[in-house]
Amino acid sequence: MGEFDLIARYFTRPVCHAVLGVGDDCALLAPRPGMQLAISSDMLVQGRHFFADVDPEALGHKALAVNLSDLAACGAKPLAFTLALALPRVNEAWLAGFSRGLLALADAHGCELVGGDTTQGPLNICITVFGEVPAGQALLRSGARAGDDIYVSGTLGDARLALEALLGHIQLPDDLLAQARQRLERPTPRMALGLALRGVASSAMDVSDGLLGDFAHILKASGVGACIHTHETIKLIAASAYKSSATGIFSPQLLHQCTLAGGDDYELVFTAPPAHRAAVAAAATQSQTPVACIGQVQAEPGLRLVDAQGQRVEHRFASFDHFA
Repeated sequence: MGEFDLIARYFTRPVCHAVLGVGDDCALLAPRPGMQLAISSDMLVQGRHFFADVDPEALGHKALAVNLSDLAACGAKPLAFTLALALPRVNEAWLAGFSRGLLALADAHGCELVGGDTTQGPLNICITVFGEVPAGQALLRSGARAGDDIYVSGTLGDARLALEALLGHIQLPDDLLAQARQRLERPTPRMALGLALRGVASSAMDVSDGLLGDFAHILKASGVGACIHTHETIKLIAASAYKSSATGIFSPQLLHQCTLAGGDDYELVFTAPPAHRAAVAAAATQSQTPVACIGQVQAEPGLRLVDAQGQRVEHRFASFDHFA
């Protein structure tokens, strides 16, 4: 199968919203009046971001989900995306599964595939996603202010727990591994919450490399510091429900590592002033997404962790670094 046959069979579909999709040198998008384009790119590389034996349908889902998560963090509605795909060889069964997972998530969020490229090489997936947001309403990293509450959506740490098990560092019961692996391989982009937080959150970003490392970008962009309560964040790993029936699997150190610096969560971390607490709760209800308050923004620079008694927690948790 040649390159253009591959594109035609697995990745060419009629567009509904774009002016022009797959088939020309460029796609054409026409944002609605008063809207700004939100654009983000993410690359997934075999051996760095996913295992060689990962289910291709799950990989297709994740490849788009990580990009949609960036749009969610910006409060942008998905429009379209492009796909650049390097393949060691043409494997039709793999392509069928990959495109099925990719396009199912695309359809669920009304995000059209409008172009891209394919070539031969080590397995590498690069997606650029386009969204729209009303001018001046995008959620940015630079809006956090001293006194704001800090929130995180959903759960944290289960993807890292799965990774530790798959790498052979820990042993997990089969049912727990299956649940945690779902979080690693099929993350849920928090699109509805991101849209509901427009005009409510003062800053936001998605948690891809680990909570502490990612939230530090908000602090730097906003010129503020923060205090995070570790007794709240440790509750956010769904697998902690197994502690009573799996004694010895989870140490506090492991749970803190997973929740604070685990990576691959693709949840939203955001800030909002105390006056918006009811609005945050309404956004969570409207989007059917749980959120938890985990700390406060402070004027003093730096990121501090404290326990339930307010005592400082020293840590050496490092978030994911692609070049470390």
